[in-house]
Amino acid sequence: MKNIAVIGAGTMGNGIAHTFAQKGFTVCLIDISEKSIERGMNTIVSNLDRMIAKGSITEADKKATIENIITYTDVKDGVVNADLVVEAATENINLKLNIFKELSAVCKENVILASNTSSISITQIASVVTNPERVIGMHFMNPVPIMKLVEIIRGYNTSDEVTKTIMDLSIKLGKTPTEVNDYPGFVANRILMPMINESIETLYNGVAGVQEIDTVMKLGMAHPMGPLQLADFIGLDVCLSILNVMYDGFKNPKYAPCPLLVNMVMAGKLGVKSGEGFYDYSESKKAEKVAKMFS
Repeated sequence: MKNIAVIGAGTMGNGIAHTFAQKGFTVCLIDISEKSIERGMNTIVSNLDRMIAKGSITEADKKATIENIITYTDVKDGVVNADLVVEAATENINLKLNIFKELSAVCKENVILASNTSSISITQIASVVTNPERVIGMHFMNPVPIMKLVEIIRGYNTSDEVTKTIMDLSIKLGKTPTEVNDYPGFVANRILMPMINESIETLYNGVAGVQEIDTVMKLGMAHPMGPLQLADFIGLDVCLSILNVMYDGFKNPKYAPCPLLVNMVMAGKLGVKSGEGFYDYSESKKAEKVAKMFS
């Protein structure tokens, strides 16, 4: 396996492309938006420069990584030689189903099709694909070049051979693959998102303020980042989407998103990417200033 196609040049997509390219794979980074591709490539360059500054790679490593990435705005052109396609588009079921329908039509029948989804059913995604046994989940963690975990999700029909291939491939990337079964939220978000949601409920109910909640979890539970800051980092819209998937999947009220989270997303307060969430990021991305509505 040498040729990798990555669909989506956003935060996760460019991180996945960076990681494969740095390990010597030929990567086709695909996005329908030229601007998204430009932003994605700029992010990769910035992250590589940061790694050079830390002494973890050389200028030659950076050059080789960039040369391993080819960009496309057409899916068919980008996947023509792919051995593996990793979809890293927005966490929207209809969008993902449409992408996988297209991949099923344009990719060779033996190409492994993976989704970086953080919560959506791999079995459902595979239902629109010819040879559904080749569909699997590869849930990378953000930031992809740094985080070691890859959650490997087997759909109902995913074959043992495909699972082993992706587990072995993840190890070659320097990651630690962990196999899980296909239920809403898998493991990572089934545990993480209720914690974030409960933190938002705690704020919503006036138990404590933003910094106080994050301080308790950082100092009391040894979390590297408080749950409200983490929610901002992930994106409040992404958190809401994942909670809705779990709520719809389990029909259990414990997964129902907090009304405060819903309102913030509707108001466009999405966290770091919008400049404001629970914290104000207009001057710094280090969550040093609580957003005005919570201060």
